[in-house]
Amino acid sequence: MLPVPGYAGQRVGVLGLARSGFAVAVALKAGGAIPVLCDDKPAAMQTAAAQGFETADLAAGDWPELAKLVVSPGVPHLYPQAHPVIQRAWGEGVPVDNDIGLFFEAIAGRGVHVVAITGTNGKSTTTALTGHVLRQAGIATQVGGNIGRAVFDLDLPEEGSAVVLELSSYQTDLARTLEPEVAVFLNLTADHLDRHGGVGGYFAAKVRLFEAGHPKVSVVGVDEPEGRFLANRLREGREPGDMLIAISAARPLGGRGTSVSALEGIITEWRDGVAVAQVSLEKAAALQGAHNGQNAAAAYAAARALGVASGVIASAFISFPSLAHRMEPLGRVGQVRFVNDSKATNADAAAKALATFEPIYWIAGGIAKEGGIDSLQPYFDRIRRAYLIGRDAERFAATLRGKVDFEMCGTLENAVTAAARDAASAAANDAVVLLSPACASFDQFPDFEARGEAFRSAVRGLSGFVAHR
Repeated sequence: MLPVPGYAGQRVGVLGLARSGFAVAVALKAGGAIPVLCDDKPAAMQTAAAQGFETADLAAGDWPELAKLVVSPGVPHLYPQAHPVIQRAWGEGVPVDNDIGLFFEAIAGRGVHVVAITGTNGKSTTTALTGHVLRQAGIATQVGGNIGRAVFDLDLPEEGSAVVLELSSYQTDLARTLEPEVAVFLNLTADHLDRHGGVGGYFAAKVRLFEAGHPKVSVVGVDEPEGRFLANRLREGREPGDMLIAISAARPLGGRGTSVSALEGIITEWRDGVAVAQVSLEKAAALQGAHNGQNAAAAYAAARALGVASGVIASAFISFPSLAHRMEPLGRVGQVRFVNDSKATNADAAAKALATFEPIYWIAGGIAKEGGIDSLQPYFDRIRRAYLIGRDAERFAATLRGKVDFEMCGTLENAVTAAARDAASAAANDAVVLLSPACASFDQFPDFEARGEAFRSAVRGLSGFVAHR
């Protein structure tokens, strides 16, 4: 565990006691600080007190003298309204930070390679893939942040080792310190708009990783206007020795400098318009589909920035295992395949899955994002039937009506039963029952992982199910 230095003997507030909140409290205590814990849930406060931490009602109680307030990512700090404790900290002149900012403070000068990855879709796969490549290259590597372990649950990183972080907009927006060696921007589509006051605020939160972080190497996906805007801005403001690597899954990138393209399953590294290396994804079972081209290109660029040879990257791509809940093949019942893509919490993410499979028996629904599934209409001819669940099922039905047959199922369990029945009776080769909800899960599940596990359980309970190997 990495202790937080610089606050010995001082009180530091910790607001929000989920996974990252408790981890940062332990790290602060290990560095000699006195963490003061606060949460809106009485049960969390009781747990903190039982573990020997000082607790306080920072919203309404006496305000202790705090050196800093550390806020968990789930706590709104500006939109739709700043949490009362944060507003009080502002009034008291107390700096507000999060665990990511403290992590970069704590790791400064330790000689650790930090790769930080942000974007709307593909972050988790790219983060896990980059970590896998670096390990295969012999670099001691840990993966954390918004995936897996909280940053202060990681082991104490040694000099020369690497840490690969997935960072959400909630994490980049508030961190006072952001100093990755390599920063990656994948893409941007509308998401989390309530927390950022609109698309502009959401994009600005992502851009902070580059403008506040000043990475030595910036890897930027340029298949959307926002990425092209960011790349152009970084070209203009580069310091001597800084490097920009543009990546694209839509076209080869010519011109000066280094770029990486992913076209038709081939990753190509370009320098000044000349192809200098290529890696095939043909045997990389976990990286199939056009969407994974961008993920692989980003991981390739990040690994090359840290000196990993292209041949090592190629071998690592082949051995990379599928991530849970991200187009995860579960198995078959007869000729029918079942795919768990519960991580698809918006339409753009679901589009990647709908473009990959056919014919599809599609399970969708939950809490819809802005725009619903209107943008998915180009993929409707790949869908034999849709099975709608959750709060916004009626909204999805209105979009599908007259275009795609659908059934109102209510629950995920009902949807699995109906989709499995229809796919089997159709006797189509390689029919796919696909959970790719295009929605948040919070109406019926704690998170997308719980939704994916419920799907997995329902599928495994089907008669004749054979697990994917």
